[in-house]
This record gives sequence, C-alpha cells and structure tokens, in this order.
Amino acid sequence: MIPAELVIEAYRMGIFPMALEEGEIGWFSPDPRGVLPLDDRFHINRGLRRTLKKKPFEIRINSAFDKVVDGCANRNETWISDEISSIYSQLYDEGIAHSLETWKDGELVGGLYGLAIGGAFFGESMFSRVTDASKVALVALVERLRHQGFILCDTQWSTPHLATFGCMEIPKEEYLEILGEALALDVAFEAPEERPASPDSVQRETE
Repeated sequence: MIPAELVIEAYRMGIFPMALEEGEIGWFSPDPRGVLPLDDRFHINRGLRRTLKKKPFEIRINSAFDKVVDGCANRNETWISDEISSIYSQLYDEGIAHSLETWKDGELVGGLYGLAIGGAFFGESMFSRVTDASKVALVALVERLRHQGFILCDTQWSTPHLATFGCMEIPKEEYLEILGEALALDVAFEAPEERPASPDSVQRETE
C-alpha cells in the first residue's frame, strides 16, 4: 500500500491519487482546478434553503468515516478501490482525513469525506441515499471551514452539480499560490473533544 506520508506530501504539492480501471493508482493534478468558494460566492438555492430551515438531518463529524467512504464507493463507476479506501482509513486514524455525515432517524443517509492540511480542505467524494442529504452535508462543510479559518476548499474538478454552489475552475498556477498560503495556516478541522476516541486510546486509559 502507498505510504500515508507520500499521499500527504502529494496533496501538499497539489497532486492526488485515484484508482484506475486496471486497479493501479494514478496521480493527478488538474489544470484548471476546481475550488469551492468559502466567501459570499458560495451559493445556496432557494429550494435547499427551505430544506435547511426544516433541519431534516443530524450533522455528525467523524462518527462513521469508513461507512462514508463505502457509501461514496458504492456506485457503478468508482475510482475508490480497496487500496484507496485503506489509504484514507489510515489517514483518518492519523487525524488527517475527516468525514462529515448526515443522519436521519439514526441511519447514515449521506455525507462526504476529504483531507484537512493546514487551512486547505481537499474534498474527495460525497454520497446521498435520500434527497438533499449530500447537499446539506456540503453546506455544513463550508460553514465549518469558514468557522475554523480555512481558506481553500479543493474539489479537484468542477461538475455541473458543484457549479450550482458556486464552484469555479482556476488556473493551476493560481491554485498552487492559494494552496501555499493555506498550508501555512495553523487551523484545525475539529476541536479535540469532537474526535471519537480510538480503541487504542481507550485501552490505554483503562490500563
């Protein structure tokens, strides 16, 4: 498996891995690059605003990371192979990867995951099992990134779906400049009390 340290260093250089059809891992650095604005250019349409007012979902952080990755991979065509899943699971254990989830009646119905390094969040994928579940997760992500002081939300590429939120494509050179500024920031995706205790830490506390 590709070492987690290599993956982190690649992200710091604007490069990310994806599984190819042959099962091998490819490395990508798109030009232009998709980014989601964290200022007032981030757009929420009227229909989604009405949904948000109803508060139909419970938002959780890092409570079901592997299940979120599985949900994102569960589609006809996916770049999330078993090796990719294992890599990001390790990054989660190291506090680099995070999931933001939407729950309804005690069931996971949507969410997204990505990496947080400095003031940059690298969004990887999202999924939804009920209407608007992933959209609400994306809005909650942007709110969190704003609150925590992040300045970059990297979506890798723009899609018609992301474009409805204001996602834009910028030249790679401009992206790398913003990335450098973001990596220099000392901010955190979550507060220490938000992170679930790992089995190892629980065992140490009871010894």
